[in-house]
Amino acid sequence: MIVTTVMVRVKPDRVDDFIAASIPNYEGSVRESGNMRFDILQSEDDPTLFMLYEAYASGQDAAAHKETDHYKAWRETVADWMAEPRKGIKYKGIRP
Repeated sequence: MIVTTVMVRVKPDRVDDFIAASIPNYEGSVRESGNMRFDILQSEDDPTLFMLYEAYASGQDAAAHKETDHYKAWRETVADWMAEPRKGIKYKGIRP
């Protein structure tokens, strides 16, 4: 299992837009054959801070996600709404 956490800081006036644009990406991602989990999390302390938790069965499945139409549409839509570049950290799943 390959897990990526992506930290995203959104411009304050774009928080609601970011959430709305992220839902179709979530819906497409959870239908991908190699997807094991896809969460969109918003900080309780800072509503402009989001974390995406993406778990895929393999590195190939994670790479295939980046080629999907729903991911590409999300990436293009939200690019100008980010207050700073998003930061992804990859992990190798140990359990489950």
